[in-house]
Amino acid sequence: MTLHFTNARLIDPETGTDTPGDLFVRDGVIVDGPGEGPVETVDCAGHCLAPGIVDIGVKISEPGERHKESFRSAGRAAAAGGITTMVTRPDTEPAIDTPEVLEFVMRRANADSAVRVLPMAALTKGRMGREMTEIGFLTDAGAVAFTDCDRVVEDTKVFSRCLTYARSLGALVIAHPQDPGLSRGAAVTSGKFASLRGLPAVSPMAERMALDRDMALIEMTGARYHADQITSARALPALERAKRNGLDVTAGVGIHHLTLNEFDVGDYRTFFKIKPPLRSEDDRIAMIEALADGRIDILCSMHTPQDEESKRLPFEEAASGAVGLQTLLPAAMRLVHAGHIDLPTLWRALSLNPARRLGLPQGRLSAGAPGDLVLFDPDAPFVLDRFTLLSKSKNTPFDGQRMEGRVIGTWVGGTQVHGD
Repeated sequence: MTLHFTNARLIDPETGTDTPGDLFVRDGVIVDGPGEGPVETVDCAGHCLAPGIVDIGVKISEPGERHKESFRSAGRAAAAGGITTMVTRPDTEPAIDTPEVLEFVMRRANADSAVRVLPMAALTKGRMGREMTEIGFLTDAGAVAFTDCDRVVEDTKVFSRCLTYARSLGALVIAHPQDPGLSRGAAVTSGKFASLRGLPAVSPMAERMALDRDMALIEMTGARYHADQITSARALPALERAKRNGLDVTAGVGIHHLTLNEFDVGDYRTFFKIKPPLRSEDDRIAMIEALADGRIDILCSMHTPQDEESKRLPFEEAASGAVGLQTLLPAAMRLVHAGHIDLPTLWRALSLNPARRLGLPQGRLSAGAPGDLVLFDPDAPFVLDRFTLLSKSKNTPFDGQRMEGRVIGTWVGGTQVHGD
């Protein structure tokens, strides 16, 4: 069976084009024409057809906290959000730091998830920053990258050894650039607003200091490095220097740091407590500009489910994080409708660049690419009700907000996983 997507507005991040046209998918991959055999036509009615989103940094709470999120619920939410590949974090209970735990996770994902799941593994055992994991064995077992997530490896010698070993295997290391001494216990970004609210705060300099250290170690070891989130303008010069000097370095940013700022915390609203904390409006604009011009490579949801009990606490004590699988696309449409970025450039950050960084064939509409696609209406308005989200946890800062952009259908390998 050949799928023929007709009357589509094709968003191709590889060529940077937004043009009307048709697309054919046969045997799970994109092809040049219908070929022989039966053809099933999908009328896109002039809506946007783009490569499925590749989302790096999704937390699935299996094993250990399945009540927050499971592979089944996350897969359904991802499909409804136009995400066809989830690159999952190892900050579970226990951490994904051995081939045995990784194989368990992959079995669960293959059995339950509606979309592709690529797991990352911990960089150090137990994410404790003291002893390196078996990077080679974990790579053979299927790990696509290595990270201790928001637990920064404080011991520079341990981190340098990890980077050196990762380089020998060609493994990608993903780090969280935050100085742990400055950021420990912080709930918001320092400034007048934080002082007025009486909340423990951290300076954006904590991000710059950590990134400076990491870039020095990358220069020393030559490892492949990705910063999970760059959120402050002060960190951008270090990133620019590293790229200019030819280091194998990329950076991402979470959607919440592009669409919200520190004032959204308001009257201690814990659904807006994320990590790193929301920044100033100047930082938000700087991050959008960096994404648009390519200094920041990847846009992700940083999906972090938390249950009601961990969020319904005083702001300082509440858990950090927000769900984002279903809100990533409509939130990103705010950047398009505000004129900050066009759709092909946005999809370069959502799909093409993360696929390239991980060496995946996804993120393209060219012949031979997987038939991972999302059909969406970028202008469809709706008011978000968090209780309609398919994630088990409902901790979204966008609850009750007017949004634009609705997913009509999602296909993984030519098989429809969401939509009529």
